Amino acid sequence: MKKIIVLFLVLVIFSAAGAFWGYHHILQFTDQPIKTKNDQLLHLERGTTGKKLANLLEQQQILENATLLPWLLKFQPHLNQIKAGVYRIDQVKTVGDLLNLLNSGKEAQFSVRFIEGETFKTWRKTLQNAPHLQQTLQDKTDQEIFNLLNLAHYGKTANLWKNLDGLLYPDTYSYTANSTDLTLLKRASERMQKTLSQAWEQRNKNLPLANPYEMLILASIVEKETALDSERGKVASVFINRLNKKMRLQTDPTVIYGMGDNYQGNISRKDLNEPTPYNTYIINGLPPTPIAMPSEKSIFAVANPEKTDYLYFVADGSGGHKFSQTLSEHNRAVQDYLRWYRSQKNGK
Repeated sequence: MKKIIVLFLVLVIFSAAGAFWGYHHILQFTDQPIKTKNDQLLHLERGTTGKKLANLLEQQQILENATLLPWLLKFQPHLNQIKAGVYRIDQVKTVGDLLNLLNSGKEAQFSVRFIEGETFKTWRKTLQNAPHLQQTLQDKTDQEIFNLLNLAHYGKTANLWKNLDGLLYPDTYSYTANSTDLTLLKRASERMQKTLSQAWEQRNKNLPLANPYEMLILASIVEKETALDSERGKVASVFINRLNKKMRLQTDPTVIYGMGDNYQGNISRKDLNEPTPYNTYIINGLPPTPIAMPSEKSIFAVANPEKTDYLYFVADGSGGHKFSQTLSEHNRAVQDYLRWYRSQKNGK
């Protein structure tokens, strides 16, 4: 009888020791190294169990053997609050690090950059090439997207043309996987509305502009005319001065915009005389819509332009412009530029 009791105690001790060793071994699994590649992503579907996660890690060769993972999650329930999503794991070193990431819900961030001065036609291509973004607008026309963004409040002109150029804020936008393209555009639209509203409230009240949309139109022209922050206020002043004097704006970017796909890099005299709603060599005042996505700096430059008597400007060959008050001064500046241009073309 004593032998049986001793044998039983020995078995209990060995079982307890084995259980302790197994439990300890399972806990140590959190220190197990994992294998990842550069920019590797892990996609977790909703309802992923410990067993499914273990299979996924083995399939993607992140772990050679993930058998202990379901047991680890049972013994450590605080690690079993895994959230669905797409995670960037290239900087993760151990199973414990991976589980902490999956429990945090900090999904991988992606980004798309919308550049100022570009048109919505170009932005649509950028949007379509954005990684891990749900494409819901591919079969939609610009007019349909205009309506989806609820932009009719911009007024009769914008509503009539349903033109998205100018109505979206250029910037770099971050997003998580499976966000939609429409959601990104709504963020850009709302930010532009806020910026335009602020600029309109802070504007010089003597501007010859009837509403915020007209400010947006002029800001898009300023954006296309100069890339120098130091010049935006001067360029804006030229157009404001011309509007006050009932002079035509006569700005090449509007002509180019009106030419559409017919523009091949050069403007001819025929193009300057070709009637389009955007040819400011022919029409009076502003074109009907913005011609590009203006930056915030261009919008505020129009809201409060520099006080000048300038009516003309032309490129000076150094990346900036020469500003003039009279036509004779302007013509001399044009001749200076043409001489510089010919010298550059001839390699002198």
